[in-house]
Amino acid sequence: MPASMTPTGTLTEARLDRDELMFVDETDAAQPAGDAVPGLNWRVLVVDDDADVHSTTIFALKNVEMQGRPLEFLHAYTALEARAMLEREPDIAVILLDVVMERPDAGLQLVRQIREELGMHAVRIILRTGQPGYAPELDAIRGYDINDYRTKSELTRTKLYTAVAAAVRSYQQLCALDASRSGLEHILTAGTQLMTLHGVRDVAQGVLRQVATLLGQRPAGVLCVRESGQGRPDVLHVVAAAGEHCHLEGGELSPQRHALLAGAVGRALRERSCTEVDGWLALHFPGKAGRDFAACIPFARSIGDIERRLLKVFTSVVAVGLDNVELVTHLNQAAFRDQLTGLPNRTRLVELIDALLAGPQRASATLALIDLDHFAETNDALGHHFGDLLLVAVGRRLKSRLDPKLEVARIGGDIFCVLGNADAVQPAPIQALFRESFHIDGQDVQVSATLGLVRLPEHDGSGADALKDADIALKRAKSQQRAGHFYFSRSMGVEIRERVRMMHALRSGFQRGELFLAYQPQVDLANNRAFGAEALLRWRTEDGRLVGPDRFIPIAEYSGLIVDIGEWVLRQACAELVRLRAAGHREFTMSVNVSQVQFRHPHFVDMLRRALDDTRAPPEYVELEITESMAMEEPALLVEKLAQVKRTGVSIAIDDFGTGFSSLSHLQRLQVDRLKIDRTFVTEITGSARGSSIAEMVIQLGRNLGLSVIAEGVEDERQAHILRTLGCPLAQGFLFSRPLTPEALLEWLGNQALIEAA
Repeated sequence: MPASMTPTGTLTEARLDRDELMFVDETDAAQPAGDAVPGLNWRVLVVDDDADVHSTTIFALKNVEMQGRPLEFLHAYTALEARAMLEREPDIAVILLDVVMERPDAGLQLVRQIREELGMHAVRIILRTGQPGYAPELDAIRGYDINDYRTKSELTRTKLYTAVAAAVRSYQQLCALDASRSGLEHILTAGTQLMTLHGVRDVAQGVLRQVATLLGQRPAGVLCVRESGQGRPDVLHVVAAAGEHCHLEGGELSPQRHALLAGAVGRALRERSCTEVDGWLALHFPGKAGRDFAACIPFARSIGDIERRLLKVFTSVVAVGLDNVELVTHLNQAAFRDQLTGLPNRTRLVELIDALLAGPQRASATLALIDLDHFAETNDALGHHFGDLLLVAVGRRLKSRLDPKLEVARIGGDIFCVLGNADAVQPAPIQALFRESFHIDGQDVQVSATLGLVRLPEHDGSGADALKDADIALKRAKSQQRAGHFYFSRSMGVEIRERVRMMHALRSGFQRGELFLAYQPQVDLANNRAFGAEALLRWRTEDGRLVGPDRFIPIAEYSGLIVDIGEWVLRQACAELVRLRAAGHREFTMSVNVSQVQFRHPHFVDMLRRALDDTRAPPEYVELEITESMAMEEPALLVEKLAQVKRTGVSIAIDDFGTGFSSLSHLQRLQVDRLKIDRTFVTEITGSARGSSIAEMVIQLGRNLGLSVIAEGVEDERQAHILRTLGCPLAQGFLFSRPLTPEALLEWLGNQALIEAA
């Protein structure tokens, strides 16, 4: 029912006469507080299906001010009408709500919708009922977040005023807290965003944008810095401007031409505070370096107490940023130069490459990385100061003796870079610069360099990508020949990217359980009886594709993941050994390959002991396989490491024996138990006298040293026969069995037992 139709008179007087109310004229009572100004009033929504209640409420609270602001009334006569009004009307502070309207619980259901569906948590709700005891008072207040709960009969004018005043104060406090929280969140965000900007102008522009957002208006005004000149008055220089004042940016605020702006800024700087002057809001940002900043923005209204406090926090945050922005700018400039040589650094070089790639010079440009050979040894032997002087001398020679049009940079450590026309960036003349010794600190030092080069016409990536490609070429050059050079090719890029892709896939696959073990039986050639098995690592990807160990194991070693994978393999193999023994295969040996990276890990022996203890695998039936190349590197360290391993009770086999260059005297010192003849020589024994002689030599060597010998890769009966003739006692290969799953291995061993029994 609209307010103009609200009945007044005797019933209204009767309901309020207990407090001897002074009533206004009936015509006035029909108006919903016509002197209320939207946005400056406390908005009260009266929800009741009884029109008299609406009139009574207006009579009771008409012309009342709370917290210095009048009340403005809105009216709804059903819960549905109230909800619609709440969705479209902002800033409602208090709801006077009837419990029983179109339904007995309409009021309580509306409260639930207000809190849960509309998300209005600040508005205060005073529940009124004409049926005392209909809703339990405590339960209603506790369950529905109600500010007050009264029967209509007890709501006298004084009590109604008291309840509404308390609700208004509560609403005001909640709004203040919310405004403070939102403002502080904005200030934190603004501070973070401002720190990402570079240069005084960009930061100043950001300040104008952020303060406008904080105050809820569009960016406008100026941000100035006070600069003191030699023998001249202070000048207000406009660092940034926004809105209709954009034309002032970069100029000076003149007291004559910009009297209001200059006056407001000057007052803020003098008083060192935020001030309001003739429709302008001036903010002061104190600077520790003696250069104070001030912003001046148009602001039509007076700022509230919360806004003033938030602005004080905001100016403090911004002051730090403005005070340090010159330092940041300096650091950004320094970030583009190598501090030691003064040459462009990696960051600047990437920019130079990007610029060259975007221009016509790309068609004839080459990028070369220059790595000083054995610089680390020189640095360690002669000291870091000497090394720094050498780097400076190298940079100076490259810069002074190469084409002046070339860009010379130092991108880190002992790596320099030359960028420019391909005719001038040639390996031979660059390396020729290093044939002449460098005179450093009274000494002549001879240094060579290795080069990795990229022809930019063939490059289709960014500057950073080109630098990566040059680094790939450099690594290839260093792996082939020091003091040489190598040009990057697309195939090299594909290879390295595939390696990186596989490295990530392997790490993920390991975590998802895609790796598994297969077991290849090892047999006694005298009776073809299995005495053990070799645990072989396999990888089946999510799509069911098998990846060969020759592809993923080197990547696991390169990435260091082999340490974790190797421990998992050892534990799985030991656990399988225990299961086999429980099934009756008590004399069965489990052989496990150990990577060089894994074996060299300082905690390898501790890991081995833990694996044996945790799985309860008998160490005398566990064999570790190391490669011949591992056995020959750093003999003294290996002897000690193998001694520690042997003390755990496990045995040691040398895998791929015959492919390296073993020292027999060194081999005698190693505490190994078995030699494995490489499959290459097993394959050759049927058609090559050399292959047969190498296999025979290994067998004889094992016999002389008292070592067991096993041949791997035996694929046909003829090879097995020759090995028996040569005196090889043990073998493994497809002739006997392919690698088997744990279940298949158990079945295979059972079948072998049946054959033997037959």
